[in-house]
Parts: sequence; C-alpha cells; structure tokens
Amino acid sequence: MGHSSSTSSHADSCTTEENSSVMLPVLPLAALEEVFMNVPAREVVCVCRLVCREWKELADSASLWRERCRREGLQPHDVTQQPEDWRVYYFLCIKRRNLLKNPKAEDKFNGWQILENGGDRWKIEDVSTSLPDETVKKFFVTSYYVCRKSQLINLAEEGYGPWLMDKIQPDIVISDWYSPRWDCGSEYEICVELLDQRKKVIQKFSPDTVYFEQWNDQQWQQMTHMFRDYGKGVRYVRFTHGGKDTQFWAGWYGIRVTNSSVEIRPRMNT
Repeated sequence: MGHSSSTSSHADSCTTEENSSVMLPVLPLAALEEVFMNVPAREVVCVCRLVCREWKELADSASLWRERCRREGLQPHDVTQQPEDWRVYYFLCIKRRNLLKNPKAEDKFNGWQILENGGDRWKIEDVSTSLPDETVKKFFVTSYYVCRKSQLINLAEEGYGPWLMDKIQPDIVISDWYSPRWDCGSEYEICVELLDQRKKVIQKFSPDTVYFEQWNDQQWQQMTHMFRDYGKGVRYVRFTHGGKDTQFWAGWYGIRVTNSSVEIRPRMNT
C-alpha cells in the first residue's frame, strides 16, 4: 500500500498552502512572542528574524524589545525619556561598560600610556578621603612637573562597529574623578577626543585647566561630558588626563585622579 509523505523546512512552517500570500503563524502571536522572550537576544536577531516575514516583523517590533527590557530591568531612569529604538536600547544596555582599562589604579599602570612623567613621576596611593563609589581604593597622583597619561579605545574591538557608530550614533559619555591635596595647590587637565580611522580628530572635549589653591577643602570632584551628534566616522576614543602641583614640592603633592570612565550609552528622546 502506498502512502505519501511531505517534508517542510523551518521557514515553510510560517506559511499556509502553496501560492498563498497570507502569512499565518503556527503559534498564536502572543505564544510566539513568549518563545522569543526565552531565546538569546542575539539569536532572535541573527536566526529567528531570518525564518519568515512574520518572524521578522515580530523580531523587529518595538513591543517585543520594550517587554524584554522591562523583564530584564533595563528601564530608563527618567520615565519622561524614552529610547528612540527599543531594540538598539536593549543591546546597548547589555553591552554597556567602562571601556577604559584599569581606571581605579588597581593594576599599577597597566592599560595606560604615560605621556609625561615630570617631577618625581606618577605614583599610586591609597584613598583616604572616600569617593561616592566606595569600591575605589586607590588613585594616581602627579608630581611637581606635568604628569599626563592616556588610553586609546578601539571601538570596533570593543563591539561598537561602523554601522552602529555611523547610523545610530549612541551617546559617548566620559567621567573622571579628581582631587587636590589640602596643603598644596595643583592643576588638573583633561582632553577626550573622538577620532576617525586615521586617528584624526572629529570632535574634542578639552575644558580649561582647573586650578586649586593651597589650603583647600580636598574634596573629590567629577568631570563629565557627553558627546552627541558627532557625525559619521568615529572609530576611536582617546582619553588623556593629568596635571601637577603648583608649589614645586618634591614628592607627590599634585592632582589626584581615579575612577575614570568612557561608556557608550543609548540615545534617549527628550
């Protein structure tokens, strides 16, 4: 007795009978969305999205990624601001981290390029006046001639490729903590540059030098800046900071720096 059998591909399961242009789901949409919620996010985009038109529409939907963000606690701190694209927001949130290596002086000077090492040279000391981030236990300190150090961040190597940087242009947020000694005047300087593939400057943040008088209150202060609408072509970020004391005292009486950061963050509607 003969019988007929048929096979279908994974993609065919999303369609009805031959020659039909109507796409019908095998699962109800709500059930399919729940399945997508439990599939690794990268596979949703790189695998599920390619199966058929219906799966593509679901994988591209704002509702899917908004709900995924809600479940994983990836919500904007300010409820009045909403992501421009919930899928991009999700991936930028899970990738978000400090791109600077060894920002808290925990691994000596590894990760940093010493550009200037004046006076008695850079040194690392223990924190005595605490910072808001209590995990910071050490800082870099300058001497009586200029001390400057730098890091160059290759964005593609960190997972932020040309399409993302050119098309989405997420915010690039920098932060640096600095403090003087109470008994000695000092100077603090910072320069952060966005560079193209040839390492030419596209945009730069270089505020005026900050001066501290002798006999100051010795509080840690934060320098922050956000790059936005920087245009196409950003491939590197160069972070440079340092300073010196103003009394020319032997030893390490100059500006102190620690807990520096460069982060790529989702752009928000305001």
